[in-house]
Amino acid sequence: MSNVIGCDVGTSGTKAIVVSESGKVLSKVMVEYPLSTPHPGWAEQHPDTWHKAALEAIAGAVKKARVKAGEVKALGFSGQMHSSVFLDKKGEVLRPALLWCDTRTHAECGEITRKVGEGHLRQWVSNPALEGFTLPKILWVRKHEPKIYAQIRQVLMPKDYIRYKLTGSLATEVSDAAGTLYYDVKNRRWSKEILGKLGIPHAWFPQVVESQQVCGHLTPAAAKALGLKVGTPVVGGGADNTCGAVGNGIIKAGDVMASLGTSGVFFAHADQVKVDPYLRVHSFCHSVPKKWYLMGVMLSAGFSLRWYRDTLGLTEKEFGKRIGKDPYDILSAEARKAPEGSEGLLFLPYLMGERTPHKDPHARGAFVGASARHGRSHFARSVFEGITFGMRDSLEIFRELKVPIRRVVATGGGAVSPFWRQLQADIYGEEVVTVNSQEGPAFGAAILAMVGVGLHASVPAACSKLIRIVTRVSPRKASARAYDGWYQEFRALYPSLKDNFKTIQTRLNRV
Repeated sequence: MSNVIGCDVGTSGTKAIVVSESGKVLSKVMVEYPLSTPHPGWAEQHPDTWHKAALEAIAGAVKKARVKAGEVKALGFSGQMHSSVFLDKKGEVLRPALLWCDTRTHAECGEITRKVGEGHLRQWVSNPALEGFTLPKILWVRKHEPKIYAQIRQVLMPKDYIRYKLTGSLATEVSDAAGTLYYDVKNRRWSKEILGKLGIPHAWFPQVVESQQVCGHLTPAAAKALGLKVGTPVVGGGADNTCGAVGNGIIKAGDVMASLGTSGVFFAHADQVKVDPYLRVHSFCHSVPKKWYLMGVMLSAGFSLRWYRDTLGLTEKEFGKRIGKDPYDILSAEARKAPEGSEGLLFLPYLMGERTPHKDPHARGAFVGASARHGRSHFARSVFEGITFGMRDSLEIFRELKVPIRRVVATGGGAVSPFWRQLQADIYGEEVVTVNSQEGPAFGAAILAMVGVGLHASVPAACSKLIRIVTRVSPRKASARAYDGWYQEFRALYPSLKDNFKTIQTRLNRV
C-alpha cells in the first residue's frame, strides 16, 4: 500500500495527515502553539517550536494511521508564507522568526520603495513592498539588530526550515520564494537586481525547485523520530496558499478560492503572469509548474472571529464548554438571529493592519453604527459580515482585472459553516462550492508528494482524480442586492477613518 504525508506549518499550529494514494485521509493530528506579540503590531514564533510540533504531529499521524514505515512513500510540507528564519553558519536559529502578520517594518518598506522604485518592484518582483514580506524583515534586522544580522548565513521559510531539520538539505520552492519580495516571479529565479540594489548577499538564499520536485530525504535521526523509513523522499512542497489551492483543485483558469483561516485569502489561478498595475493584489508562482496566481490577503479574517470569541463572546464560549458544543457554532446561531446588514452595525476587521486593498499597517478594527437597539446577535453577525466584506474587496479587484470567475471554492472555517457559506454567496454574488477535501494546505502538500514520487502523473491529473464538488450554494437575489448596499457603506468607512488610524498609532508610539 502506498501512502504519503502532508504537513502544514501554520500560524496557530502544525497539522499532519496521512493520505492514501486514492486520496483517503487515514489520520490527522494537530499540535497547537502560541503567537508572541511582544509589542503592538509585532508577531513572532521560534522555529524550534514548529520543529517540535512537526515531529509530534507527523509521528502521531503515522501511529494513528497504523501504517508501516515502508508504506509512506514521501512527505510534502506547506507553511505560512513570508515568515523569516535566520540561520548562522552552523545552521542554528539566530532569533525568533518575524511572521507574515508582523507589521513593524513600515519604515523598511518605505526604504525599499525609495531605493528600488515602484516601477522596478513591478518589473523585477511583480509586487509592492509590504510589511508582511520577507525582504523588509531582513532590513529591519540589519537596522535594529546589527549583531544578529552580521551572523546571518541563510534565510529560510518556515516549511523549508522543517525540511532542513529532517533532511539536512537547504532548499525552497517557487511558491514560497515568490512571497519574499526578492524573487523574480516572471522568470522564476532570485532577483539579483533587487538584492544588489539593497546590498543583501545572494548566497543567503537556497536553491529553488518546483513544488513537486524531491529535494531531500529523511535522515536516520528524523526517520527514527517519525517512525518512518530512512531516506524517505521529501518534496519541495508549497506555500500554504498554493497548497490550499492544489488541495481544493484550483489548477486552471476560472478557478477561484476563498480561504478563511487566521488570515483571509482570495486566490485566482493564472496561466500567465498578470500584475495589478496598482499592486493591490499579489502575483505569485503557483505550485502547478509554469503557472501563476493572483492573490488578495486579509490579515485578520478568522482571527477577527477568534478575537471576538475570546473577548466579547465569552458568554458563548463558556456556554459551549458546558454543553460540549463548538463556540463558533453558537456564535453562528446567535448571528442568524440578526437581519442582513446587522441593522446598520458595521465591523472593520483590521485588527493587525490590512494588506489588500489598503496596504496600511496602521489600519485598525472598529464597530461603526452602534445604537441602543443593537444586541449580541447584531455584534456577532456584523463580525461575520465585516470579514466577508473584506474578502469581497479582493474579488472586486479580480473583476476589475477581468480575471475569469466560474465559481468560488470555499475552504477553511468559512467552508465548514452553512451559515457562512450562504453569507459568502450572498455577499460575493457568486456560486460558492465546497469540495470533498477539507484538510486544506496539508492535503495539497500530500498531492505534491504523490506527484513527486510518481504516484500520479501531474498535479492537474492528481486533482482531477482526487477532488470533487460536494456542496453548492447560490446567491439569493434579494440578499445579494441588500448586501451590495451594505458593502458600499463598508467600503466607504476606511477612507473616512484612515487619518484617524494613523494619528492613533502616533499617539501610542509616544506612550
